[in-house]
Amino acid sequence: MTGTYLGMPAFPEAAKASTKDAQMRANLTRATHTIRDKRARAVEELDDWAQLREAGKQIKDHTLQHLDKYLIELEEKVVGAGGVVHWARNADEANRIVADLVHATGEREVVKVKSMATQEIGLNEALAAEGITAYETDLAELIVQLGKDLPSHILVPAIHKNRGEIRDIFAREMAAWGRAAPDDLTDEPTALAEAARLHLREKFLRAKVAVSGGNFMVAETGTIVVLESEGNGRMCLTLPETLISVVGIEKIVPTWRDLEVFLQLLPRSSTAERMNPYTTMWTGVTDGDGPREFHLVLLDNGRTRTLADEVGRQALRCIRCSACLNVCPVYERAGGHAYGSPYPGPIGAILTPQLGGIQGELEASLPYASSLCGACYEVCPVAIDIPEVLVHLRAQVAEQPGHRAEHAAMKAATWAMSHPAVYGAAQQAAVRTRKLQPRSLPLPIAKAWTDTRDLPEMPKRTFRQWWKETHK
Repeated sequence: MTGTYLGMPAFPEAAKASTKDAQMRANLTRATHTIRDKRARAVEELDDWAQLREAGKQIKDHTLQHLDKYLIELEEKVVGAGGVVHWARNADEANRIVADLVHATGEREVVKVKSMATQEIGLNEALAAEGITAYETDLAELIVQLGKDLPSHILVPAIHKNRGEIRDIFAREMAAWGRAAPDDLTDEPTALAEAARLHLREKFLRAKVAVSGGNFMVAETGTIVVLESEGNGRMCLTLPETLISVVGIEKIVPTWRDLEVFLQLLPRSSTAERMNPYTTMWTGVTDGDGPREFHLVLLDNGRTRTLADEVGRQALRCIRCSACLNVCPVYERAGGHAYGSPYPGPIGAILTPQLGGIQGELEASLPYASSLCGACYEVCPVAIDIPEVLVHLRAQVAEQPGHRAEHAAMKAATWAMSHPAVYGAAQQAAVRTRKLQPRSLPLPIAKAWTDTRDLPEMPKRTFRQWWKETHK
């Protein structure tokens, strides 16, 4: 993955701290409940939502099965339209490519469209190390950048901040990054938006280089598509002379007809809108219209490894709508920062370990950051069975060294359940000693579980005893 969140603790430790932040939890609860309620109403308007969802799933699965073919087709069409395609195997290669391209222009600053891929690779930090300043232009990303913070939500990166906190950040930090906030700035949304607009306007008019991601890439024409709600992306994608787009290889769709399905799924699932306010599409370069140079950086960074996993690969269907975050009881209480990754919430719990590998402490902890309630699967517009992948990844984590006690316990349970007489005797012994059993286990291996839970009360008789008594 990247060093963007290097040093973040594993999920249990981070969540233990974040759940004590009452203000953050209040901000999250208010925001996520509002978004998910609006989304539910928007989805209910469509009689064919289930069919659209299935179509999105099938298109994505077909594309992933033939990814090599469509990527080659995309490259040919982009090059034919005057663009340049670069292939990046990992974050370091992608950052090196972008830095070299910016250096070639002679510029020392870039404006950025909101992009998960560039967060994933830690592009801002990599550019800063090269003496290049990257300015975020999405309002929420701007708040996070000015506040020296990290994003905590896929759609609304500053969801953990309220209006008063945002006002304080603008008043305190804007002057160091450009135009200062007004002295009489209030926490009214219109006032905050106007302060951001004035602050960013000078950057839009000055910047010669822009960096974007891409929501979709259309193979048949080489077209890149960005959906956004504020118009800042349109400014970045049309005014600068050089445009560099860093896009994950899984974001491709074969045809324009396929794209039409996702242009219905994404707005309703993310912002609860019938249609996205700003949908910008570009194909290569055109004389006298838009950037003079276009570079497309196709990012792997663990995606082909994820593709090789027959169960886990469905995570690559993700269209970054964030619907799963807004219904997740764990995310609502722990917050996005607890996941230690640019991808928080349920999708992050399965995507981060697959892109980066489960060898790290953080990555190995994320598949357990779920109650497996299934709400994430129910709202996913491309039907990613996140609980299935979570269980699949937990099995992989359990196979690693360091889980000897768990292995031994499962083997013992398997043996006992395979011998009915032994299993029955164990049940009877448990029932007979029920009054002596503690409500929690002091053993180190069980302490983390029982610190927050009571053991279920043992019944007075086993199921077999009950059956004999009631079904003579």
